[in-house]
Amino acid sequence: MINNLGDQHSILNQFMLEIRDETIQKDPMRFRRNLERVGEVLAYEISKTLAYEPVAVRTPLATADVHISRDPIVLATILRAGLPIHQGFLNFFDQAENAFISAYREYEKDGTFHIRFEHISAPSIQKKVVILSDPMIATGASIFMAYKALLEKGAPKHVHIAALIASKEGVEFLRKNLPMKKTTIWVGAIDDELTSKAYIVPGLGDAGDLAFGSKTLDGMEH
Repeated sequence: MINNLGDQHSILNQFMLEIRDETIQKDPMRFRRNLERVGEVLAYEISKTLAYEPVAVRTPLATADVHISRDPIVLATILRAGLPIHQGFLNFFDQAENAFISAYREYEKDGTFHIRFEHISAPSIQKKVVILSDPMIATGASIFMAYKALLEKGAPKHVHIAALIASKEGVEFLRKNLPMKKTTIWVGAIDDELTSKAYIVPGLGDAGDLAFGSKTLDGMEH
């Protein structure tokens, strides 16, 4: 299932506007906070899909029944651009375990690139709900690589992939290559164009650089 939350009218649209706006995004602190707020919105929407059960809680006056989720959750993200949106998820799923994946685009002289995986730090994901987040899904290669790396840690109950912006090509790549019965994709927007260098247009630019400053390596975030 693919959920494009940008098709709905909500406060998410305001955050997306500010994230895309080339003037507002010049403030790194506001840019990071907007990424975080989008993560919070996505976390809330994903929380509706979890399994719930009733729990009795004692108040000062009586007992109340509240439905809460018992699903064990692992929050995963790709360094470095994914950190602010990951924090948004952690603000809501504050008891979740965490996983971090280090990967980057390695460019050749002719401008082509491949995704290089460096390291993963993760708990077991066996029978757990995994939420894998990254600001952008361009070709889909980074998310697919991260997904395969996580599977070395067990067989998850379900995987939610969350991003601010995805290209149509990236979404189609994931739809064809992931087991969609156990995978759900959540995005704030789906953009039509993906350039020859795999940059999303209109996109938002380089999420990692906007959040944390420029880097010496050439190229945009995945």
